[in-house]
Amino acid sequence: MQMPEKNWVVVDVGVLPEVIIKTLLVKRLLANREEKSSAAACRKVGISRSAFYKYRDSVFIYEEQMNQHIFTVYLLLHDKSGVLSGVLAALYAAQANILTVNQSIPVDGAATVTVSFRLEDAAQVRPLCDNLKGLSGVVDVRMLSGS
Repeated sequence: MQMPEKNWVVVDVGVLPEVIIKTLLVKRLLANREEKSSAAACRKVGISRSAFYKYRDSVFIYEEQMNQHIFTVYLLLHDKSGVLSGVLAALYAAQANILTVNQSIPVDGAATVTVSFRLEDAAQVRPLCDNLKGLSGVVDVRMLSGS
């Protein structure tokens, strides 16, 4: 039996070799701009650059997908100053981490907006949508997706 070209597994970090864990640490240091170069990040965690480059494209941290939920909401907003910023402020107040915002050009005085965000407490999504519906200038709110 032949294995597929790419095959993914989820593995407890406790059973991984130290070089894999350190590769993940280097990736995080670089992603968060805590180190400016891979050489500096590798030096900081104690692995060679060649080990980092060997594994960097094959290991990923899965924690965000497991612990937090991503939702996408469709909104129809009046074309008035401050309406979108009010929506974003409400999302901020709910501790949503906004991932994307896509807004169309207003037509006939209204614009469609889709917002994708990460929210740790999935139970808060419905109340959040209800809150958004009550904001001045918000015509419609629909949940497009959520996990």
